[in-house]
Amino acid sequence: MNYDIFNGDADGIIALLQLRLVSPTDSELVTGVKRDIELLDKLEVKQGDSLTVLDISMEANRAGLLRALQLGASVFYADHHRSGEIPQCANLSAHIDLDANTCTSLIIDKLLEGQCHYWAITAAYGDNLVHKARLLSQEAGLSEAQSEQLNELGTLINYNGYGVRLEDLHFHPATLYQALLKYANPFDVITDVNSPFYVLRTAYQQDMANALAIDPWYQSQILALYELEDAPWSRRISGAYGNHLANQHRDRAHGVFSENLDGTLKVSLRAPLSNKQGAGDICSQFSTGGGRAAAAGVNALPRADIARFIAAVERHYLR
Repeated sequence: MNYDIFNGDADGIIALLQLRLVSPTDSELVTGVKRDIELLDKLEVKQGDSLTVLDISMEANRAGLLRALQLGASVFYADHHRSGEIPQCANLSAHIDLDANTCTSLIIDKLLEGQCHYWAITAAYGDNLVHKARLLSQEAGLSEAQSEQLNELGTLINYNGYGVRLEDLHFHPATLYQALLKYANPFDVITDVNSPFYVLRTAYQQDMANALAIDPWYQSQILALYELEDAPWSRRISGAYGNHLANQHRDRAHGVFSENLDGTLKVSLRAPLSNKQGAGDICSQFSTGGGRAAAAGVNALPRADIARFIAAVERHYLR
């Protein structure tokens, strides 16, 4: 059995998209909402299985990874999140790069020697590596208008991955991946008026308008926090809204809160774009937290821990 296991955001979807455009494979797709990252635990792996794992933290999936390797499965693993100690195993091919200015799709782009380079640029935009994506666009000879098209597409694919449950999303990530797989070039998605691009564009504009009407409930020179109401639209827009805020105020960290069904808070934290480090370390101080240097989150932060969260962020970026 072949398994393709990937994060439901733009980076995870497009990393797999590049691989399967170049090397089509019949596989079972395993994915979920963006925060659903412990995906290897969902598998009943047996000897001889092949696992392609993309854009989910190796550290968070260590138990499932070790079990798969011990059972004799072959594992290809590419990611840019916290990895912990990488197992040294003959049946593991690990491609891990924790640089804050890369993403899984750019790792795959290098491995494929740029065969789907426009898609990789789209993913970099979606992962809010805006400066990097612009440089890559210029190097590829794209016009400013073409670069902005890839920016919008990447943002929309990423936006679709956010939610507490799959019902919050406009497309199941596996369905969105399958819909995009028929387009060898991201510009073809935009050209096709029946593509998911137009559904997501309309929905994104509505959700973002709601978010932009909200004032911060905490703000300092170091950090601004916003709480969105408990609604599907707010759960969908939280990541894209965090990226928007980060791009508007490059020297400030930003946190976007939305309430979970149990009353805890889902937190999206963006490091200052002028100091893209520390977000993953900060969020990992909380039991359901993690992520990468530039962007991270806490899945279920008790309201009693908000003051501790603020203190942790401000202490870190005061350095």
